[in-house]
Amino acid sequence: MTATRLTKALCTAALTASLCACLQGCPLLVVGAAGGGALVATDRRSVGSQTEDREIQAKTQSTFIGDMPDDAHMDVTVFNRRVLLTGEVPTEGDKRKAEAIVRNIDNVHGIINELTIGPPSSFSGRSSDAYITSKVKAALFTEKDLGSNYFKVVTEGGKVYLMGLVTQSEGDKGADAASRVTGVVQVVKVFQYISPADAQRLSLGGDQNAAASGAPATAAPTDGAPATVPAADDGVTTGAVPDSGVTSQSIDSQAPAPVKNASPVQPGNPNKAVQ
Repeated sequence: MTATRLTKALCTAALTASLCACLQGCPLLVVGAAGGGALVATDRRSVGSQTEDREIQAKTQSTFIGDMPDDAHMDVTVFNRRVLLTGEVPTEGDKRKAEAIVRNIDNVHGIINELTIGPPSSFSGRSSDAYITSKVKAALFTEKDLGSNYFKVVTEGGKVYLMGLVTQSEGDKGADAASRVTGVVQVVKVFQYISPADAQRLSLGGDQNAAASGAPATAAPTDGAPATVPAADDGVTTGAVPDSGVTSQSIDSQAPAPVKNASPVQPGNPNKAVQ
């Protein structure tokens, strides 16, 4: 069972790298799927949240294409009405403009602006990032007693961003596993923390609206300062029940890369009522 799962995970990495090669010449704006990119089993978001994420993604994509510089390279990842911005833009003003554009989109509950100032990454760099993402997913998949499907993985310049609706223990273990994958230069935690009881309830298909819309949850603290925010302002991903047949096994390891928390969540524009 373990060998089969490991083979599938590594095949995913190869397929992703091949796909990147086919995409050479595409626009520099990249919009991450609202529900894609994670190893999907059960979605912990409410149906309303999933619908809103797709709408936010489409609106962000169309607005960025028309309003942002052609030499900007931006990745947009949307989960549970929360938008993570990564990539490169020419100036600090462009970084602020991108955040302002997202803030003007209805029902965005939070923005994490991790854009950097500089030239766009090369095609080879983006291909490497895609491969690292696949390796991190494979590492999480083979980690014993850890539901890899609880994590959304985004890689930019070798820096891995982990989003998810996880317990503190799951988040720490997932970040540690990702930090040991060869090529990862840093791991950034963009988690929404929930209690073990809530994690079990949601994994079994419990009240998704409570987690996605109103139940309080502890967000990842920003560099040592604990913070508590509403659950609707935090990232959320998919869930799965860990397979006891999967053993802890390093696929491609290095000494642990640094792990940090994401930039503070900035306010969005939650104009619409949560569904």
